[in-house]
Amino acid sequence: MIETDILIIGAGPVGLFTVFEAGLIKLRCHLIDSLGQPGGQLTEIYPKKPIYDIPGYPKILAGDLVDNLMEQIAPFDPGFTLGERADSVEKDNYGKWIVTTNKGTQHKASVIAIAGGLGVFEPRKPPLAGLEHFEDKGIDYIVKEPEKFRGKNVVLAGGGDSALDWSIELSEIANRVTLVHRREQFRAALDSVEKAFDLANTGKMDIFTNAQVTGLGGNGKLNSVTITNKAKEQRDLDTDYFIPLFGLSPKLGPLASWGLGLQGNAIKVNPLDYSTNVDGIYAIGDINDYPGKLKLILCGFHEATLMVQSAFKRIYPDRHLSFKYTTVNGVNSF
Repeated sequence: MIETDILIIGAGPVGLFTVFEAGLIKLRCHLIDSLGQPGGQLTEIYPKKPIYDIPGYPKILAGDLVDNLMEQIAPFDPGFTLGERADSVEKDNYGKWIVTTNKGTQHKASVIAIAGGLGVFEPRKPPLAGLEHFEDKGIDYIVKEPEKFRGKNVVLAGGGDSALDWSIELSEIANRVTLVHRREQFRAALDSVEKAFDLANTGKMDIFTNAQVTGLGGNGKLNSVTITNKAKEQRDLDTDYFIPLFGLSPKLGPLASWGLGLQGNAIKVNPLDYSTNVDGIYAIGDINDYPGKLKLILCGFHEATLMVQSAFKRIYPDRHLSFKYTTVNGVNSF
């Protein structure tokens, strides 16, 4: 059982900044995210995309913003449960929340802060016969532990930043990396595309364009994939792992059954402190809804700041919380 003061569901930028604001008032945080690394959409979908509306940064790449947030919260030593989805919630006999993930990991907290962005990100899966039989048996949709692929033959499919970046990184440790993309042109950052083709030219990885993975082979565990190009020519490759990276589809997921007040796919909150209709559960960032709501990262930062003040009063009703500027007190770890 993982115990903390505030359990944050969602490790995107708003969830990460919540750790900082909570840490300033000595509240500990643990984060759950269905993705394999912190950052949410910023890391998984567009790490090289510039963001222009973060105060103090005329322009900052999404991935760099996540790196900065991780550095900012490091003094408060948050815990992470990554690659797992928050599934069920219940209260124990002492009024604390127990949240269990789809993989059985249990968490206990006084307060839950849902910072799930657009919801749970579920991978877009290719329409391949037998796909479900090889999930977790050679087919992965996220790269949670790169070391898992050391010395293995890995095939990745996709044409975006995630596919290119992971192909490049895994080429350093895998026995063989093959990248398959159904188009001629990639959607990823130009420097990543150039680096990938440089690796291909030196024999460190293979790239097949205008081609798709059309078949899977194996007896209980994946051991091969079939690649078909536009000319209908086929090639079978010995494969230990196949990683299709076709983007993510946001869904509210199991949170929809938690008894929260919903407005479409968003959670209705009180804009005073971003509390939901369920006492002790808050929602901040793109996943919430209230009059005048704007889905901006900077608005989520504001919501997180006010939310942790309310959470403190709930956790410590008999303590007086005095607001102090970081310019006076600095940032002190626990």
